[in-house]
Amino acid sequence: MKVACVGGGPAGLYFSILMKRVDPSHDITVYERNPAGSTYGWGVTYWDELLGYLLDVDPGSAGAISEVSARWDSWVVHVHDRATVTVEHADEGFGIGRHRLLGILTERAEALGVRIEYEREITSQEEVSDADLVVAGDGVNSVLREQHAEHFGTEVHVGRNPYIWLGTTKVLDSFTFAFTETEHGWIWCYGYPYSDGHSTCIAECSPETWRGLGLDRMTEADSLGLLEKLFAEVLEGHPLIGRPQAGGGPQWLRFRTLTNRTWFRDNLVLIGDAAHTTHFSVGAGTALALGDAAFLVEALHGDTLAPALARYERERKSAIRPSQRAARRSARWYENVPRYIDLPPGTFIELLNQRHSALLPHLPPRLYHGLSQAAGRLSGLAAGLTRTGRSSGSM
Repeated sequence: MKVACVGGGPAGLYFSILMKRVDPSHDITVYERNPAGSTYGWGVTYWDELLGYLLDVDPGSAGAISEVSARWDSWVVHVHDRATVTVEHADEGFGIGRHRLLGILTERAEALGVRIEYEREITSQEEVSDADLVVAGDGVNSVLREQHAEHFGTEVHVGRNPYIWLGTTKVLDSFTFAFTETEHGWIWCYGYPYSDGHSTCIAECSPETWRGLGLDRMTEADSLGLLEKLFAEVLEGHPLIGRPQAGGGPQWLRFRTLTNRTWFRDNLVLIGDAAHTTHFSVGAGTALALGDAAFLVEALHGDTLAPALARYERERKSAIRPSQRAARRSARWYENVPRYIDLPPGTFIELLNQRHSALLPHLPPRLYHGLSQAAGRLSGLAAGLTRTGRSSGSM
């Protein structure tokens, strides 16, 4: 099969790797519009469940990714001057620099015989008309998808809260949350390590707080200076590092949740952010992109093209639905931080951990917390009775 992968991000590169592993005779070219070695963003997250999966499907790249990843197994939550709480987590988390991740995947793809053409922007499907399959992994602003937006049924929901994606030289020991109260409302950040020298730090707040603090009008330097003061407890004197946009202002955004009614058209198929996005607060974007690649490869080697693409769309949509629901609920929880922030710190942190709940937005927070604790006690009691019954039955 002759394959054109449009976009040299994690989804396109990983797809090309897995295709070549299954059948080295595939003729695969990845087209990336940017120069080699250039990328945006800081670090990305993934979890131990994904690492196990990657080790199964391509041990070569998974081993290299694991070796250079930062790791944590706890949360640290700072709630202004009220409390700092460490929460142990069962799932081990990992962070890796986006630049490092792409480098590993690029090296692996090229070693398997994939061609990668940099500074080559594909603006229409006709430019790769000789391909049997065109994989659109060109991100949330996919040019190939937008040319057939009506067919794909593309919908975009823009979130309420402004956020900014930053780096810092403060190497965090855990996944860190910090909630800071200002005279204009609450502002918070999420941070996690991704290398020996850097961490990612994402700041978010309501539109009212953003405007009240003047962040909508500040230069990048002034914005970063204010954020460094607001999160001084976490940063401990380390600077924040921005990625300025044209005009010199900081790059504040509102998250765009993108969905598509269908994921393929003839021999054109969407993967990664071109097909769907999930709010950054669940840390699933890269994992879902790699999962898309693996699902698509499996489908393509089990059937002819049209049925394979239909199977990929059907099964992958079903597989990611729980993550999409969790992401929507998590985003709404952060859009309603004032609803929870005045609770006792322990209760607030428990509800932060349960922000994916479908029931939480519809009950008073204290009532939900009480019911949740009662359900936990009943579950523990039932488990104890089950163990006792098994022990009695075995005697």
